[in-house]
This record gives sequence, C-alpha cells and structure tokens, in this order.
Amino acid sequence: MVLKLHTQRLSRIIFVGITLFVVVVVGVLMVRGRGAQVDSGEPVATKADYRIKEVSLQEEMKDGVRWELEADQAETYEQAGKTILRKVRIRIQEPERSWSVTSDEGEMIQATKDVVLRGNVVLVSSEGMRLETTRLRWDADNRRAWTDDPVTLYQKGAVVRGKGLNARVADRHTEIKGRIQATLGGKTPAPPATAADSR
Repeated sequence: MVLKLHTQRLSRIIFVGITLFVVVVVGVLMVRGRGAQVDSGEPVATKADYRIKEVSLQEEMKDGVRWELEADQAETYEQAGKTILRKVRIRIQEPERSWSVTSDEGEMIQATKDVVLRGNVVLVSSEGMRLETTRLRWDADNRRAWTDDPVTLYQKGAVVRGKGLNARVADRHTEIKGRIQATLGGKTPAPPATAADSR
C-alpha cells in the first residue's frame, strides 16, 4: 500500500535541503582549493585529505527565501571522491513558513552530487509537520529523494508510519511506502524529543 501525501511542500523542502547540502560541500571544496589543510592542532582521527571545523553558510535568495547551513565538521576524501559533513543543521525561511532539517551526518559523492543524510534525519516545518527517518538519499540527476528505512510523519493530529519514502521533486509527488500505520485525528502523542531537537 502506498500513501500519497500533499507533496508540493515536502518535495520542495527536501530539494532545498539537499541543494543546500551540495552548496556547502562545494564551498568546502573551494576553501580547500585555496590552501586549507587538515587541522594539525590535534591528533588526526580520520584519513581525510582536508578537514574544516564549524562550517556555517547563509544566504538570502532572490525569491525571499533565506537559508543557513551549519555543520560541526566537513571532511573531504579526494581518492574516494566524497565529502562528509558531521552534525548537519539546515534552516530555511520562506516568506510564509520555515523549515529545519538535521542529521548526524551527510555525505556527497563529488562526481554525481548524490547525497545521503544519515542518523536521526529530522525535517520540521513551522506548519507543524515533522518527518523522521534514519537515512534519506538524494539522486541529483533524477531530483529524487528516497529511503527504504522506516519513516514517521507527524502532522495536525495525525501520525503516519511506513517503510520507505519516495519524493520526486519535479512531479511534486511524495509517497510513504510499505505497510502503513496511521493514527488520524483525536489525541495523538507529540513527536518524541530527539537529540536533533536540541541542536
């Protein structure tokens, strides 16, 4: 069974969030190209070619949308062709609403711009929608976000749980897949507080 959701907003925020992640990764690569090296002030715990701590980018776009992306750390692995951000926090302010997306880690494949957000992936809108999963993938060529992991969506007194999500931005179409459990109306528990909420 596939549950179809009002998808214009969800697809757009997934697209904007992933696009911001790609912008940060490209920014990290540009800074790296200007001579940033692995921080030698402490023992190196990874084999990253480059590491930048406390990444923070913000921009206001022509359509009035403002965004901010923060990460505790960015690491580039040239041979593997990927960049990893740790403790990712994205905030998007549209004229009518705001969004936040958090995850423990984000990874971008440099050649394709495909992205994977991993660990406590939480998307929250100012309109009361909250989406939780453990992994969210982005296929840049097809402008598609998806996961095969369990998904929970909280919105206006409803809780929907499924196994997987498929969002196609161009089609403005989002589906929660698998065996669906839904609690509609009435008293539903508030979404659980997570570590992502305190970031």
